[in-house]
Amino acid sequence: MFSPITIPFGSKMLFNGVKLKQGITVDDVEVALGEMCNVVKENYGNENGGFIAGQVFSFSGFISNEGSLNSVKEADYDIAIVTYWKSFVQHEKSHADKLFKDKFDALAEMSTRTFELGFDMLWQGVP
Repeated sequence: MFSPITIPFGSKMLFNGVKLKQGITVDDVEVALGEMCNVVKENYGNENGGFIAGQVFSFSGFISNEGSLNSVKEADYDIAIVTYWKSFVQHEKSHADKLFKDKFDALAEMSTRTFELGFDMLWQGVP
């Protein structure tokens, strides 16, 4: 659950931003997030499913003055879900599945908005 991940070059990265409803905290959604992530890991983490790895982050409140343009003062989301897939087609197929949708709907009920953007890997490296 908390072990390092290895991402093969050429993977597809999906970035999902989640903005929680007023009064809802990260602690309030922890079970829904855990169940959703477990469904993905256990059901789509094979050759046919295409799931490689994932990470979930909560916004810490830090906004970089050095790396931000246009005087950003607040984040548009509270949680970032980053997942890595073999293909966008496999990602979309898994997320259209009722098993996943039921778990995602539980998170969505506590959110004002979510978005998910897909990225092609251009570079990776380690020091």
